[in-house]
Amino acid sequence: MLPPLVEDNPKYLVELEHVDKHFGNLHVLKDINLRVKKGEVLVIVGPSGSGKSTMCRTINRLETIDSGVIRIDGQTLPQEGKELAQLRAEVGMVFQSFNLFANKTILDNVTLAPIKVRGMDKTQAEREAMDLLSRVGVASQASKMPSQLSGGQQQRVAIARALAMHPKVMLFDEPTSALDPEMVNEVLDVMVELAREGMTMLCVTHEMGFARKAADRIVFMADGQILEQDTPEGFFEHPKTERAQDFLSKILTH
Repeated sequence: MLPPLVEDNPKYLVELEHVDKHFGNLHVLKDINLRVKKGEVLVIVGPSGSGKSTMCRTINRLETIDSGVIRIDGQTLPQEGKELAQLRAEVGMVFQSFNLFANKTILDNVTLAPIKVRGMDKTQAEREAMDLLSRVGVASQASKMPSQLSGGQQQRVAIARALAMHPKVMLFDEPTSALDPEMVNEVLDVMVELAREGMTMLCVTHEMGFARKAADRIVFMADGQILEQDTPEGFFEHPKTERAQDFLSKILTH
């Protein structure tokens, strides 16, 4: 009997091939090649200015690329228009800032896109939203306005809002960097739980504890390049490049 095709041809959900990006004279992404399997949790680390966030933002075309190809679930990322909007709906993104609509309740923030973009029935959207708010631990805040919530609560709402679109992959760009230290863990706990549930995730973060706990693979970037990739244990215990060794010596001794 033939083996399952999946084992012979692992399905890549996110693919970047020879991606380059400039901001003026600054070459911020240099020949980036990366493949992410379905259900894989990738944590992207590296010094500030290494291109981590820019790479993350190219995956749903918040940043355009100069050359190369990006594919989501086998489809090349379109330049613009309706096809891009449809593909973007497959990619959830959580930023440093929460970007919630200040004039809408928490429940309305989470239901808006499923109703407007996916054409979901309002009752179903609200039921799913309440399930998601419950999952991230803020269901009791559903009728409040964003300004009435703490930063950690707002970021958890932002995660629920991204999940409401049933994305195939979630991108996190420094999701805890704007939070007070005591609120960081409540957001990371939600992300760890998502990882355990099998969500495909790319996370740009400085939280090394989270990286050790949740990542299947660590991607280390510096100067616009991917310098190494390894398991958390391999990366933290035996970094291969001098740049990674230097980076880890600075962050792990404090």
